[in-house]
Amino acid sequence: MKFDLKRFYKIAFWTSLLGLLAIITGFGFSQTEFSQNLLDGFYFFVLAIGLISTFARYIQKFNLIRKKVFLFDLISVVFTLWIYYLYLFVGVPFKTDLMLDNPIWVELAVLLTFIREFSEMRIELKRALLNPAQIFILSFLFIIFVGSLLLSLPNATNNGISYLDALFTSTSAVCVTGLAVVDTGTQFTIFGKSIIMILIQVGGLGILTFASYFSYFFKGGTTYENQLVLSDMTNSNKLGEVFSTLKYIILITFGIEFFSGVLIYSSLESKNFDSHSEQLFFAAFHAISAFCNAGFSTLSNGLYDSGFRFNYYLQLVLIITFVLGGLGFPIVVNLLTYLKYKISNLVFSSFRANVYRPWVLNINSRITLITTLSISTVAFFAFYFLEYNNTLSEHIGFGKMVTALFGATTPRTAGFNTIDTAAMKFPTLMLVFLLMWIGASPQSTGGGIKTSTFAIATLNILSLAKGKSRIEIFRREIADISVRRAFAIISLSLVIIGLAIMFISIFDPDKKLVDIAFECFSAYSTVGLSLGITGSLSSASKLVIIIVMFVGRISMLSLVIAMFKKIKHKNYSYPKEEISIN
Repeated sequence: MKFDLKRFYKIAFWTSLLGLLAIITGFGFSQTEFSQNLLDGFYFFVLAIGLISTFARYIQKFNLIRKKVFLFDLISVVFTLWIYYLYLFVGVPFKTDLMLDNPIWVELAVLLTFIREFSEMRIELKRALLNPAQIFILSFLFIIFVGSLLLSLPNATNNGISYLDALFTSTSAVCVTGLAVVDTGTQFTIFGKSIIMILIQVGGLGILTFASYFSYFFKGGTTYENQLVLSDMTNSNKLGEVFSTLKYIILITFGIEFFSGVLIYSSLESKNFDSHSEQLFFAAFHAISAFCNAGFSTLSNGLYDSGFRFNYYLQLVLIITFVLGGLGFPIVVNLLTYLKYKISNLVFSSFRANVYRPWVLNINSRITLITTLSISTVAFFAFYFLEYNNTLSEHIGFGKMVTALFGATTPRTAGFNTIDTAAMKFPTLMLVFLLMWIGASPQSTGGGIKTSTFAIATLNILSLAKGKSRIEIFRREIADISVRRAFAIISLSLVIIGLAIMFISIFDPDKKLVDIAFECFSAYSTVGLSLGITGSLSSASKLVIIIVMFVGRISMLSLVIAMFKKIKHKNYSYPKEEISIN
């Protein structure tokens, strides 16, 4: 009996996977009434298998079921039974204008069934076969490939696109870049835009984050080897912190995106949309795109569109959202801990003595926050005064300040534009180059060499100028491995960007060098800003940009680590020699 149940669970998983493929088929291809009825019938078959599997799981191991899992299953079962009741007894096909004309609630139930069955599968991350860097890279390649196939479906676009353009768009979305070879707003249907939105979300967090946490959530445990691999990917100091870290990442992401979506929706004018559902989709799309620092927009001219460039409330919401996304999950968690500590001492100061806790903000948070604030402040004033009578001329007073702040922060991998980027003055353009190259913070959704790398390089220069043999800050010494890693990242970034500029200038000799360089810096740092040449690039140049976007997202250092086998530590050292540098 036990063997039969295991076999049935596998059947349930494969059935739910076929159900997921059926959903893709239903949305991706135009359906006749007969084929749609076949799909609907198969959906109900999948839901029936899912219900039986869920009940069997409870009967088999009722004592091992946890409360959170029970709550999820209860909601799923009630939702599924409600759909059965509507279709079988009431006879009303529940339809919505959010996505095509298909019964969206049935497909949502099938999706929940797939998540439940997939989470019960055993996920084995073998370190003996692949190291964490290789697993990380392959997961991104897999999502990019799947995304390109989905975007190639007939119903994903209005007029169809080539596979290369679909691959470019998928890579740009998964690598949260935002560069586009076709107009996202007009070329893609609601189904296509939804795919892009999902790719941005998965790319921002990583497919392994979702798969690993949901597997842990439902099963309540995992193998020691899985924990080792995930600890390397999440930089957790302790194995026991791996899944709590994943939980924080998911909760923070969805929490910020939800509140950002609500604020974006409240900032919009209904006259700019044909329906409330379109307005809701706009808010959800831009909340996800902003937090993941993707820079994708459903507007043809981005936020420079005439109906949005003067919406300063919307711009402020987006600034807060993509800055939080660019800070990195560990920094945001550390900030929340610090705020909790400060509020606790403030609220309870009259009842008890303040509890002093040194180093609530750790060294990473301090360096990242100071660097981010310093760069943003300098960039804001530079942008404000350089563009005052240029791209900011159409704004007045407070509007100039908000637009300047947006222009100073968006190049650090956010990629939205509220001005005509191609109209910027040359000094401003050079400033944007630097901001794009620096990028966001470590373990964030953004790219670039990262603020911590730039900070370490700057501190190293100051340390050498003072004649110090080590880097010291906040009564701490920066580890030598961090310094070496920082300069490796800087060197590799310049090599990749330089090679990309060289190749594109060969493939597209008619393009200006500054436009090509801007495109390459934007691609490597996953920014998404462009001077308008992306769509007119040759096929070979598009492939170069695809590679640069991918390398920029996973980081060249991770790619190098994945390629070389680590050697065992040897217990010896050679005599040290100084090399002439200058």
